[in-house]
Amino acid sequence: MKGLELSQRYYEAYGREMIERIDPALFARVSVGLCGEGSQCFGFDDQISQDHDFAPGFCVWLSEEDFSRYGRALRDAYDGLPNDFCGFSRKNVIAGERLGVMTSGGFYKRFTGNPEGPQSNLDWLMTPEAHLASATNGQLFHDQNPAFSRTRERLLAFYPEDVRRKKLAARAAIMAQAGQYNLLRLIKREDKVAASLALARFTEASISMAHLLNRRYTPFYKWGFYSMRTLPKLGGEIGPLLSALVQIPALIGEKTAGALHEEAFQLTEEICIYAAEELRAQALSQTRNSFLQSHAGEIMEGIRDPKLRAMHPMTDCRN
Repeated sequence: MKGLELSQRYYEAYGREMIERIDPALFARVSVGLCGEGSQCFGFDDQISQDHDFAPGFCVWLSEEDFSRYGRALRDAYDGLPNDFCGFSRKNVIAGERLGVMTSGGFYKRFTGNPEGPQSNLDWLMTPEAHLASATNGQLFHDQNPAFSRTRERLLAFYPEDVRRKKLAARAAIMAQAGQYNLLRLIKREDKVAASLALARFTEASISMAHLLNRRYTPFYKWGFYSMRTLPKLGGEIGPLLSALVQIPALIGEKTAGALHEEAFQLTEEICIYAAEELRAQALSQTRNSFLQSHAGEIMEGIRDPKLRAMHPMTDCRN
């Protein structure tokens, strides 16, 4: 059973009755669902995921006013729900703060630093993609808290276009630098460790690029590739190429540097060709060649916010 299904069944069995027992009118002002951290919130969970924090439970989001009035009673009621359900136990929960009764503002502040989400272009730029993915994933089983829904809808509308361009320019630059340039040179040098590091940066940037072009937030790194393969644009094309590319560093020293260089060149080039084609399709760049560094400047030129446009292209990237 998937975590979202388990959560919804548990809510349907106990949740509404729990809320209405506190105050029948409260049910018309709360939102309930499963969103936030954990593979089950993305629907990515499997048998391995069930070793910890996989348990019956759900989130109840209240306004500040309702939380002040009903928060303690609702939390006590939630804590008193049955521990065992559908063969799973709440004793498996380690990060208990992810579930239960909370305010809408507290939930969004945990991921974005603001109870109503990012407010400026700089806020949007510097909020980690994985945090925004966690703030907008999952499923709502009951949605009557306007404050919760309003912020969720704004975040789901994705980055302001200037911010998306800024991020896309950075991803294009990293893909060019780490994959189209440094990875190939490091394979020639037969430096297995450095080649692996360059490949990791190229892979991470490629995954983020695909999500940005689909207007989807990239989740926590261990789920990024899984998520990318589900995307309608680029996921099906880039996924198999990355799967083949990641095999190469391990072969350094076993196959000739020339053969590995040629293989890596073909794979990185094909990935970047797909990315360049989609950049052109979305009118983000009209540059015809596949070297993605050539696209970064043109993507940046389309940014209207002068402060954002003047910032270093890799402002939101690690060194």
